[in-house]
Amino acid sequence: SVIDNGIGLSKESINNLYKKDFHFSTYGTINEKGSGLGFKICREFVELNGGSITVESQPNKETVFSFTLPLTPKKQPV
Repeated sequence: SVIDNGIGLSKESINNLYKKDFHFSTYGTINEKGSGLGFKICREFVELNGGSITVESQPNKETVFSFTLPLTPKKQPV
């Protein structure tokens, strides 16, 4: 798990993270703009290796990103 002590995310924002064809980004704790690619890249990498990724958060609270991977990675077509 990775814990982010930033601005937190609403349930709607978390749902938007999981939409593959939806671009989602927020401003950070010092008003920096995110690219919206970090979670998408991590999710794709984890899922390509047979794992899953979850997000737990509330507005103005920490966000916890967790992932699991199998001991034996899923075979990808060549």
